Amino acid sequence: MNPLFCPFLSSTLPHPNPLVSPSLTTTRPSSSPYPPFLHISAIRNVEDKLHSTFYATPTTSQFPEIPTTVVTAKKRPVPSLLVTIFNELDDFINNFIGPPLPPSIDPKHVLSGNFAPVDELPPTECEVIEGSLPPCLDGAYIRNGPNPQFYPRGPHHLFDGDGMLHSIRISHGRPIFCSRYVKTYKYVIEKSAGSPVIPNLFSSYRSFARSAVAIARLLTGQFDPVNGVGLANTSVAFFCGHLYALAESDLPYAVRLTPDGDIKTLGRYDFDGKLSTSMTAHPKIDPSTGEAFAFRYSPVHPFLTYFRFDAQGKKQPDVPIFSLSRPSFFHDFAITNRYAIFPDIQMWMNPLKMIIRGGSPVGTDPTKVPRVGIIPRYAKDESEMRWIDVPGFNIIHAINAWDEEDGDAIVMVAPNILPIEHALERMDLIHGSLEKVRIDLKTGTVTRHRLSQWNLEFAVINPGYLGKKNRYVYSAVGDPFPKISGIVKLDVSRSDRRQECIVAKRMFEPGCYGSEPFFVAKEPDNPEAEEDDGYVLSYVHDEQSGKSRFIVMDAQSPDLDIVAAVKLPTRVPYGFHGLFVKGCDLKMD
Repeated sequence: MNPLFCPFLSSTLPHPNPLVSPSLTTTRPSSSPYPPFLHISAIRNVEDKLHSTFYATPTTSQFPEIPTTVVTAKKRPVPSLLVTIFNELDDFINNFIGPPLPPSIDPKHVLSGNFAPVDELPPTECEVIEGSLPPCLDGAYIRNGPNPQFYPRGPHHLFDGDGMLHSIRISHGRPIFCSRYVKTYKYVIEKSAGSPVIPNLFSSYRSFARSAVAIARLLTGQFDPVNGVGLANTSVAFFCGHLYALAESDLPYAVRLTPDGDIKTLGRYDFDGKLSTSMTAHPKIDPSTGEAFAFRYSPVHPFLTYFRFDAQGKKQPDVPIFSLSRPSFFHDFAITNRYAIFPDIQMWMNPLKMIIRGGSPVGTDPTKVPRVGIIPRYAKDESEMRWIDVPGFNIIHAINAWDEEDGDAIVMVAPNILPIEHALERMDLIHGSLEKVRIDLKTGTVTRHRLSQWNLEFAVINPGYLGKKNRYVYSAVGDPFPKISGIVKLDVSRSDRRQECIVAKRMFEPGCYGSEPFFVAKEPDNPEAEEDDGYVLSYVHDEQSGKSRFIVMDAQSPDLDIVAAVKLPTRVPYGFHGLFVKGCDLKMD
């Protein structure tokens, strides 16, 4: 099968050394991500230099929720004749052949309001408008998310935007904010072409005609999938002394934060040629050993492959899992001190349906019984892999897991997605039911407790407790998802007494929505420190004013009191996952 048919297949091809090109720079995009119905005027920016700027003023009937946005514009590249021809074919398909777009892939809906893309912003000093930034926040909070470089010509899923990192670097209480695209191969090729070229996974294959145009672009040499087709738009991870932007359809992209707060893309990284295929966006970093555990999944056999990196960043041999009989959708997993745990849920990959009939590359099977696969975390093969049925347990993200003291059971905490068939197409209809699941390894008995009635997802813990027994979880509240209306703190130990586990909460002001929280310990190197002695971080956007803030909340206070707030110089679109990196680690990178 041609790798273009499913971008996941591109990971099975050999590839050259990591892409490091003179084109991988951090200059501002050469074209606007907005539609062509714009007028141009001139203003002076903060450096008092004259620039032409686009004022996006879409009509109310077409884009009822998009606010007026200012983005810097420079000379747009002139598309080649070949690119122009295929663009015209795309437009013809979208206007006359393709079926009406459902809201889940209609740009008018998907990119409305604060989901609309923003331009890059170079390092810019910010104002602390409330309280003061705690000394332990010496470092950088970085959040990843989709931000399409060009306005889509046709269908567009939320997950298909180019990766953009929004970073706030803090030194001696002074915050510097920066937004930069991850300069992936896809981003660089399309920037040079002046328009979208490489097909997106979740939206480009919605009809046979669109698939045919994508194949024609490949055959005429407009792009080479060997160099990767990923977006690097899902998460950020720091392990083995380096910082990576990740998405599960490609290799990691190494990035670096400069001393002045800028973000540089170093290139596609293959760990000295040992990682020749894609990798999860959710590696697990053991805080005690420094090892990183990861996996990849594929539409071809083996459908799941487990691997790890030692503390020095050397990739260890793959452990293919051949006991899977069909390609399942694995987005996240968990580790304990002894095991790696993989949730095999009712979602599975269906590339043939996507190509031949059009539709999502990921489907659901209501007849399938969800299960978890448990394998020793240092396994050299899958001989000790054990699958245990957990009916009705469909998780996209795993929060944490640990071994019980006697070693005869494991405990996992994760949000169960109900109903799972809406997880990708109608996120506003899903309910995240946070559960604590105990699996008896001797008998295979599974015991489950619901931790709260609230709609919860995008949850984190104190990173120092990953893989170990922990007590506190900090979770986003859906209103509905993918918007986040507040943050709650849960005490998972209360589930043993059948009590409501929410012990603290902060709901944002009306019209304000946040992002996934992240916990930072006050004293991360102090073994005597309490688990919740620290701060919870988040970006928050006010849809009425169009302004965004960075907030710091006291994790031990019953109302998650805000101890510091920073006014950001630009709007921060809603996104996915982030993390905080200590200043000393940034100097190592």
